[in-house]
Amino acid sequence: MIPLIIVIVVLVVIVLAIVGVYNSLVRLRNQVKNSWSQIDVQLKRRNDLIPNLVETAKGYMAHERNTLENITKARNLAVNAATVGDKAKAEGQLQQALSNFFVVVENYPDLKANQNFLALQEELTSTENKIGFARQFYNDQVLHLNNKIQMFPSNVIAGMFGFKAEEFFQVENPAERAVPKVSFS
Repeated sequence: MIPLIIVIVVLVVIVLAIVGVYNSLVRLRNQVKNSWSQIDVQLKRRNDLIPNLVETAKGYMAHERNTLENITKARNLAVNAATVGDKAKAEGQLQQALSNFFVVVENYPDLKANQNFLALQEELTSTENKIGFARQFYNDQVLHLNNKIQMFPSNVIAGMFGFKAEEFFQVENPAERAVPKVSFS
């Protein structure tokens, strides 16, 4: 009788441990999905601002058609990207196109003084900051989930129930990786 009770207690403890690990994996997976949706909201907001920014600049920048077209192409790629990796690559291209755009804007003092353009530029800057924070939060959540999926004993349960590691959101922008050149001459 006592060995049967011990076996039942051990089985109950094992089942409770499996349920606890499973529930924590589900919670982490849902946190990753939630944090991705926060990035997606900010990316949509930025993508909605870009056409207004381009339209405002068109009147001033008639000779910069290629720059404006590059932004539009990069935006369309970003909007249509499906996976985290594709989205990150497209966002890197869009950031590069926007950087080039703002360099060209320096040649147009009337445009830089335009109140609509300034408001859109400020809104875009604010959105870029929010994207950065959301990206950091998302990557933190992915790290927690991936650690849980890969560590023992939760990796056994993750494998049993089909939990997969998530992809980090890393924007590949060559300008971000370049070492700035400092010169005092």
